Amino acid sequence: MTAARLPGPLRAAATAGSALAVLGTLHQLRNQRELRTPPAAPPPVTVPVSLLVPARDEARRIGPTIRSLCAQTGLAEAEILVLDDGSTDGTAAVVRAAAGGDPRLRVLTGTPPPPGRLGKPHACAQLAAAARGEVLVFVDADVVLAPHAVAAAVAVLRGPAPLDLLCPWPRQVAEGVAARLVQPLLAWSWLVTLPLRVAERSGRPSLVAANGQFLLVEAAALARAGGWEAVAGAVLDDIALARAVRGAGGRTGVADGSALATCRMYDDGRQLAAGYRKSLWAAFGSAPGAAGVAALLALVYVLPAVAALRGSRAGALGYAAGVASRVLAARRTGARTWPDAAAHPVSIAALLGLLASSWAGRRAGTLTWKGRTL
Repeated sequence: MTAARLPGPLRAAATAGSALAVLGTLHQLRNQRELRTPPAAPPPVTVPVSLLVPARDEARRIGPTIRSLCAQTGLAEAEILVLDDGSTDGTAAVVRAAAGGDPRLRVLTGTPPPPGRLGKPHACAQLAAAARGEVLVFVDADVVLAPHAVAAAVAVLRGPAPLDLLCPWPRQVAEGVAARLVQPLLAWSWLVTLPLRVAERSGRPSLVAANGQFLLVEAAALARAGGWEAVAGAVLDDIALARAVRGAGGRTGVADGSALATCRMYDDGRQLAAGYRKSLWAAFGSAPGAAGVAALLALVYVLPAVAALRGSRAGALGYAAGVASRVLAARRTGARTWPDAAAHPVSIAALLGLLASSWAGRRAGTLTWKGRTL
């Protein structure tokens, strides 16, 4: 079938999708110029800082995380608190061994989440209650920090345009086909869609991006927002916390953390599918909202590629804009560029499949994570 013989509505939709893809890439270029970049040589941090790690059955991978926390430079006063959240694999012993007797480290024994509360926000609430720092730094057990990471992030948090909550986005380590298709979409999505500077000044909940892998928050701002208890039932607790901080009058934002931290969230495709399935349903507010976003993503990034295969020049332009967008995001965030970017329509299709699976699990009540029902 030639482009001329494509049905009229399909041609029109492909043209509209391609136009939106081009606009998205142009918007992304501005965002990437305005994205906060932490300094390579940050000034010393003189206020007390608490480094906080919630950990549940993380013995296999938490060692490098703890060693990187113990190796932080430029912190005049720091404590390292790890909450062992009911682990059965010896996580606490691995943490102590990795710390090598560092007197700043304490391992706390967590309590099970009460009914109606989810595991991670409950663990983070316990960590915040025990912390003494003015700045609280939450780090996931699969994140490894560069030696200057915390000092550099605090320099952004308390810099000329200060924030109350900051997420320096780690470089995502993606191994295997599934991870290389899906993981880069995390940073790409907000780089393309979110007006960063407007979002930082706005109090609108819809203009929030956050990543709990590496999250800094002023202790006073967290208290004003009601603490982690205010988001105790949120599956996307990082987004919910940022919204709570904004709701209490605080400012939140993201930064390029690719030179500060790395994170390998999943070891294989099965883990990735389970991880996205547990929470993706909550990303867009409601089933109609999720359906609308899915339709828009298909229109902008899948349909033009399909039309291009049928000879559509407009579709080819849209496909090229999507690929260029992925290339730009990859270069800014330290992800792979080629050939991964060329498969952008396949990445979007994979994400839509995970979204449908997540909603199916939500409706059936079968979602679990680390042995706990969601």
